[in-house]
Amino acid sequence: MSVSLLTVTAVAQSATEDGFSKLQILIQQLIDWGVEAGGRIIGAIIIFVVGRILISFLKKILAKLLTKRHIDPGIQSFVKSLTNILLTILLIIAVIGKLGVETTSFAALLASAGVAIGMALSGNLQNFAGGLIVLLFRPFKVGDWIEYLNVSGTVREIQIFHTILTTADNKVIYIPNGAVSSGTVTNYSREETRRVEWVIGVDYGEDYGRVEETVRGILAKDKRVLNDPAPFIALHALSASSVNVVVRVWVNSSDYWSVYFDINKEIYTVFNKEGINFPFPQLTVHQA
Repeated sequence: MSVSLLTVTAVAQSATEDGFSKLQILIQQLIDWGVEAGGRIIGAIIIFVVGRILISFLKKILAKLLTKRHIDPGIQSFVKSLTNILLTILLIIAVIGKLGVETTSFAALLASAGVAIGMALSGNLQNFAGGLIVLLFRPFKVGDWIEYLNVSGTVREIQIFHTILTTADNKVIYIPNGAVSSGTVTNYSREETRRVEWVIGVDYGEDYGRVEETVRGILAKDKRVLNDPAPFIALHALSASSVNVVVRVWVNSSDYWSVYFDINKEIYTVFNKEGINFPFPQLTVHQA
């Protein structure tokens, strides 16, 4: 009986030692896995931080290079935006690879997902292609004043997917490049000169020759009005309550609005001084 007791005791002791040994192995494996995972996480963090610093550094070098070569500002913003996206994607792939995910499998998964994402984001792909068309054919550039679908403003940036406008009252408008490249865009800054037009109403009975001479004198005093083509003045229409005179002159594009408003003011002042009357709506009644 004592032999059996000793045998049972030995077996129990062996089982305990075996269980303890397995627990030690498990703990050691967890420690090893934690050390390895921690090393990968720390490495991934280092890669991410260093990568962001490098991307920022490369973007600055690229910006200086594009500026030094006098590349169009629209192309500069497009290239910088595209470069930032591509470098960020490469950085993400490097971080994921450091974490232990197979980059080849990730690339295959990314390619498969790219098809679905491409279908879902077909509009953005169209905008991307539209941005390339805008930069290639250059219907407008950064700094131009354009109008599209009753929206007008100065082109501030041409990005990958959008063209950014700043309006006269300092609003920022984002227009999809796909729509801009396939729609009707009016560029007010493309040509060096523009024509300004006024239609001035005067009373019936006013001497047209005197009116024309007065207007020509006003135009001659403004050095911003170009002599070639020469200013054009003609009797435009005989309307219900006024005789309308049309005035057309050519100015530098940058002077358009200042000339328009200044001549308006000068005509009003000089006409009042010279006694040339402006009409007002009136109705003549004849009694039978």
